[in-house]
Parts: sequence; C-alpha cells; structure tokens
Amino acid sequence: MRRRLAIAFLAAAVAASAGAGGAAAQTLRIAMAGETTSADPHQYGLTPNTTLRAHIFNALTENAPDLSVMPGLATRWKRESDTSWIFHLRPGVTFHDGSPFTAEDVVASFCRVRNNEGEVTQSFSRYVRGFERVETPDAMTVRIVTSHPAPLLPSDLTNLAIIPRRLVPAGKLNFQANQQCGVQGAWPTAQDFNEGRAAIGTGPYRLVSYTRGGLIELARYDAYWGEKPHWATLRLTPVTAAGPRLAGLLAGDHDLIEAPNTADLVRLRQNPAVHVSAAPTTRLIFLQFDAARSPSPFMQGGTGPNPLQDARVRQALSLAIDRKALASRVMDDVAVPASQFLPDGMAGTIPGLPLLPYDPARARALLAEAGFPQGFSLTFHATNNRYVNDARLAQAIAQYWQRVGVKVELETVPSAAFFTRRARKEFSVAMGGWSADAAETLLFLQLWLASPDPSRGFGSSNYGGWSDPDFDRAVREAASTMDPAARASLLQQAGRMALERMPVAPVHFESATWASRRGFRYPGRVDQTTLAAEVTPE
Repeated sequence: MRRRLAIAFLAAAVAASAGAGGAAAQTLRIAMAGETTSADPHQYGLTPNTTLRAHIFNALTENAPDLSVMPGLATRWKRESDTSWIFHLRPGVTFHDGSPFTAEDVVASFCRVRNNEGEVTQSFSRYVRGFERVETPDAMTVRIVTSHPAPLLPSDLTNLAIIPRRLVPAGKLNFQANQQCGVQGAWPTAQDFNEGRAAIGTGPYRLVSYTRGGLIELARYDAYWGEKPHWATLRLTPVTAAGPRLAGLLAGDHDLIEAPNTADLVRLRQNPAVHVSAAPTTRLIFLQFDAARSPSPFMQGGTGPNPLQDARVRQALSLAIDRKALASRVMDDVAVPASQFLPDGMAGTIPGLPLLPYDPARARALLAEAGFPQGFSLTFHATNNRYVNDARLAQAIAQYWQRVGVKVELETVPSAAFFTRRARKEFSVAMGGWSADAAETLLFLQLWLASPDPSRGFGSSNYGGWSDPDFDRAVREAASTMDPAARASLLQQAGRMALERMPVAPVHFESATWASRRGFRYPGRVDQTTLAAEVTPE
C-alpha cells in the first residue's frame, strides 16, 4: 500500500512539473539502465556504449530501428566482386572541429580500430581483420577489399565509428592486412576520448563532458549533416537500479528512463502523467557453459572432472528450465521464450521450431546417463544490473537446477566486474546477453560458438571454449557464401548442431521498455539503444 501511495504522490508531482520543465526547455535528460565503459567508440561493444557512440559519431552505414541497413556517411555502395566493395561518401559533412569529412578519415578510423590496444574482446577489430586493403580512389570514394567473401559487410560497417584523420599520426596512411598503416606516433587512447580531446565525430551531438559512472553531457551540433534533433542539450545519466530510475522519473529528475521495473508496468500504463513504450528485440539471454577445461574453476569446487564437457549434461541443464514460467513469473511477460538464437523468421533460423522443452525427469535421466546420478556442484555467475531482472532470473534458474540434483551457488556481480572477469574466462557457467546487429544468425554463431580464429574474427566471445569441426565448417562456409538462400541453409545446419550439443542454452528474448514523462515520446528500437533524435515532444 505504501508503494502505491508513493507512486501516486510522485505521479501528481510529475503532472505539476511537466509544463515547467518539459519540451520547451530543449533539454533532454535520459536515465540509462547500464553504465558506459568509455567515450572511446572503438573500445567495447556494449549497448550503453553504442547509445553514446550513436550521438557523437557516425559510421559509413547505419541501422534503422528494425535493423535494416541504411546510408550513413556513405550514400550508396555496390559489390564489385565477392571480395571488393565500393562506397561513395556523403559530400558536405564536417566533423565537430569544422574539418571536412573525406575518404582519408575512413582509412584512419579503420587503422585505429585495427590497432587499438585498449579494445575489449575484439569488439570492433573483428570487423576489419578480414580487410585485405582499404583504398581511396578519390577523396569521396572508398574501396574495401576483403580476404574472404563478406556477405554482411554493409551491416558490419554500422559498428565502425569514423574519427578525424588528424587524430592518427602518420605521413601517408596505408591500410593493408596485418600492418600498422604507416603510423609513427601514439594512437589516440581511451583517456583522450574520455577527456574530450579525441571525441570528435560527425554525429548530431558533440561531447561536453564525460564521467564514467556519472553524468554525460552533450550539446547539439548545429552543422550536423542530417536532420537536427529537437533537443539542444542532452544529459545521459547511468542509474543501474530500476527503483531509483523510476523514482527519478516520477520526481521530475529524468524525462525518459530505460527499462522500468517490469512489476511496475501495469501501474505506469494507467498513469496519465507517464507514457510507456515497448519494442520486441533480438536481445538473447543465454547460458554459456565451460565445455573445454577440466577441471573448471567453478565446477565441483574446481577439482575433478568437469561435467559440462558432456553434451548430455548441458542438455540436462537446459531441460531443467521452464522458460514459459520464467517469462511469465520472473519477466512479467516482458520477454519471449527462446527456441533458438534469434527470433523465428530471421535469416538462418529454423522455421517452426518448438519452444525448448521443460522436462526435469529427462534431465535427471541424462545426468545419470552421463555418470552423475547424484548431481554435482557449480557456481553460477550473472550480472545484477545489466539485463532486465537479471538477478531475479539467475536466482530462478539456479532453483530449477537445484530441483534436478545440481548444487548451485549463485554469485551476481555488477556488469563492469562481470564483463572483465568473463573476458578473462574466469567462469564455468555464466548468464549473458547479446543483441544482433543484423537480421540473421551468422554473427551469433560466428562470435559466440565458433572455434577462435582472431585473423577472421571468429570465436571472439567463445568464453566456454567449445569447439566442433562440423559446426565450424558450416559457419565458415556460411560466412563466405554471398547467396542469401544458400547461406541461410548453412546457418540452419549449424543452428541444429548447436542446439543438439548445447554449448550455449538460449533462455529468452528481452522486450525493451521505456517510460517517459508527459511531454516526451520515444517509440523504442529493436537494438535497445535510446537515441535523442527519436525522442519527440508531445
């Protein structure tokens, strides 16, 4: 009762303050659900980083809200052959420092991505490692020659922010595979971006100040080449706990918040002072198993054989989970139970695949068949501030495993510590999340499940170490197949193998939600980013 009275009281405060601090001020205050790790657009591919990057920087191509590829700093492109693409650049574009955008800036940016020592888990370098050459036929044309056919190149380029040539110290740049591009001095560092010296893009906003874990301030760039956003000033504040985010919205401290607590959505939708929007997403929440090491650090106390090396054990852990109940009781129906690695209907998915079954009896039988009739022990790691209801979800999954005889110790940690530890492969069983950049399964299979091959960007997120030659063969062939129908068939083959051998167990797809004060509207995006240009005043 106290909670309902508090929400009602704060809602009245929102209604009273909407006119005083609303759209007329042209300042937009967004509370983000996750923290950025840096203002460096080439450091780490987290969604909060992507949100910040999209305001300051552009790429050659951009993602539409539905993940389709549209022109960015390149107005058009065509494939000259299976390994050669030509991109025609947008004229009249300037960086925030007033310098004109040219093909040399593209080469400099790709060179920096290729040689960024501060990058985390090949977040961006995997996209350029397959570039054999990057050529500039003239100041407004770029040719990318790849070492292998790259069917998703236009989509891949949406991830590569363009920075000014002057930030890369070199006489003449020359991008060729496995070279340093002719750079003589020091590459720009993450600190250079965080302190603003290097945070110079062509995007709709310029960076005013950046504080990791705190307020990020941006100002509209009035010479922006595209449609100028309504908001002259943008303030992004990470508030990783859902309760304080909502309280800040209702108190008038924020205009728009990401990911309100799912339990509050019914009441918020009934509140005339608040607008709630939702969008289905490709954000897959999944369980990643250490299928390679024995012993594994958090299996059986770190001693003895690792049960997760047996596919029957991994299947048993999947069978023990009731995904429908999780979506209803834990996620408050703001999730869709997963049967595979992307929602049905996207390229490479298996048509009509039923929901992954819940069968605890079969799970116990598989454990006994694998030699663990009395179960085993494990420590399960998850974030507690990154995904929707992540700590609650992990707790429920742990309880399901306990019911089939697996002794589980749950450790939930803040996302910054979790991602650092996961990159060092410290975990045995971890809950992760991933959102697709393109509407097909290739990227997930290539990054999370394929055997590591840094030269081609395969397996960069395969923290579980699973390796299967048949699966690798199908994914590698798909990655080099330009025909969409043939590629989809190969991806379906690989998807069936992955679901049978279960190195990663899909759980559900998040639905993204936002809540805003009266006077502000945001339609939402499939990629879960929050873009000021798409927030409109009522």
